[in-house]
Amino acid sequence: MAWQDGQLRSLATVDEVRAAYASPGATVWVDVEDTDAATLGELASCFGLHPLIVEDILERNQRSKIERTGDVLHIVAFALAYDGELDHTEIDFVLGSRFLLTAHDRTWRPTEMTRVRRDAATYLAGGADFMLWALVDELVDSYFPVFDRVGDEIEQLQDDVIARPSRWVVERLFQTRRDLLTIRHAITPQREIFNQLTNREQPLIAPERLLYFRDVYDHLIRLTDELDSYRELVSTTLDAYLSTINNNLSDIMKRLTGVTVVLAGIGAAAGIFGMSEAGAAIADTELTGFWLITAGIVLGAAAAAWLLHRIGWI
Repeated sequence: MAWQDGQLRSLATVDEVRAAYASPGATVWVDVEDTDAATLGELASCFGLHPLIVEDILERNQRSKIERTGDVLHIVAFALAYDGELDHTEIDFVLGSRFLLTAHDRTWRPTEMTRVRRDAATYLAGGADFMLWALVDELVDSYFPVFDRVGDEIEQLQDDVIARPSRWVVERLFQTRRDLLTIRHAITPQREIFNQLTNREQPLIAPERLLYFRDVYDHLIRLTDELDSYRELVSTTLDAYLSTINNNLSDIMKRLTGVTVVLAGIGAAAGIFGMSEAGAAIADTELTGFWLITAGIVLGAAAAAWLLHRIGWI
């Protein structure tokens, strides 16, 4: 779309983009989704983009970064979504003095953003840098629901670790740790991006827009602080899981030891007297002696079991 002669126009083809951009007073925003090399090459020719920018967009394996090439800023950011597992999408923003190019895949669509749907004309009329702020600000705001869901997942894992520790819980813990690492790789460099946009001279960013980008930077600082807290919580939860497993193992070992004490006592008594010699142990009263020894063994085992139960071993 383009802001030209006080009106917002929709652009459907590269030729329309080229014609609109040829007008000195026009501001153009081009959004391409899963674009091919030919189309991107035509847009690069129209806007005068460096071939390395085109290559980076096509490869789609960049980290979050900001690069200035001539009179163009190339910003790489990520959209995040979380529904049990994390999904992240690379987004390329290319900012010129009168144009903004966004490139991404089908999982993220800026045309569905609230600001774009409601008042795209206002942002384009304010310049390409204002349109860039509208997109990245809503992009960063979309991180907060993701963080809320990750936080809820961590709280649930903490409850599960105490109530029912299992292999599934530890698998979810490690998956959450991997998700947090992915979020860190996406968000932490973005903080530096907006730090540069607000603290260094950027001729493509109007001075009155610096305050807007500073607000985005503040949001990212808050998010990185929460991210550090989540990572610490996951590590603490994993330690709690290991402690719970060790405590359960200790309880099992105590119970097995208690049972061993009872059975070993019975075995020792039976070994000393012998089942066939128990009667002879008491003055030739064979039958009476057998039952006396048997009763003594049973009573001794019962006493040992009662004592071990009292101290919590069985």
